[in-house]
Amino acid sequence: MERVSREVRGIPLWLMRAYLEEAGGTPIGEDRVAGDGWEVQLTQLDDFRLGSLSVGQIRVDLEATPAGMARILPELEKKLLRAGG
Repeated sequence: MERVSREVRGIPLWLMRAYLEEAGGTPIGEDRVAGDGWEVQLTQLDDFRLGSLSVGQIRVDLEATPAGMARILPELEKKLLRAGG
């Protein structure tokens, strides 16, 4: 099994869970989603603060087989891509 852990800012936990479900995952309780060869634990973190700016953040802990990792990572990368402006 391979493991990847990442802190994600600006995406609420509920939305990340929806992204994982769209990628073929099934919810396991409030904070876990599992798919074909992968499982993700979502953790709400304290807001990231920079001066008076406050941004929500979550931690995404992904555990997957090599094939599962190859399926889920490209899906997540597409969802998490944000254009500047």
